[in-house]
Amino acid sequence: MFAKKKPPPIKSLIAHGTEIHGNLSFTDGLRIDGAVFGDVVAATERPSILVISETASLTGEIHADHVIVNGRVTGTVHARSLLEVQPKARIEGDVYYTGLEMHLGAVIHGRLVAQLMSEEKPTLKLAANNA
Repeated sequence: MFAKKKPPPIKSLIAHGTEIHGNLSFTDGLRIDGAVFGDVVAATERPSILVISETASLTGEIHADHVIVNGRVTGTVHARSLLEVQPKARIEGDVYYTGLEMHLGAVIHGRLVAQLMSEEKPTLKLAANNA
C-alpha cells in the first residue's frame, strides 16, 4: 500500500508518562509512547499508520493500515496493510495482517493470521538485527 505513496504523517502523540483509559480513533498517523487502556482504531477512508514505541504499552484491540510495534501490546492486532514487529515488541494476542515484517527478538504469543486481499500470497519478511 505504501510502496509507491508516501506514508501518512504522524499528527498525534501520546507522550511517555501519559495514561489514557478509553477507546481512541484517529486519522493519518498516531505515535504512542505512553500507556493506553482501550481500543485504538484508525479511520478507514484514508491511509493510516500507528507506532507503538519501545516505552509504550497498549491493552486493547488495534485496527490500522500500517502498524509498527516495538513496545507491549495485550490484545488483538488488525494490520490492514503491513505489520512491523520490531526487536523489543511483545504482543499477547492474535495478529491479523496482510504483510508482516518481524525482527529478531520480537515475541508474539498468539495466532498469526494472514488476511489476503486477493489471490496473492502474503508478504513475509524476516528482518535481521543490524545492531
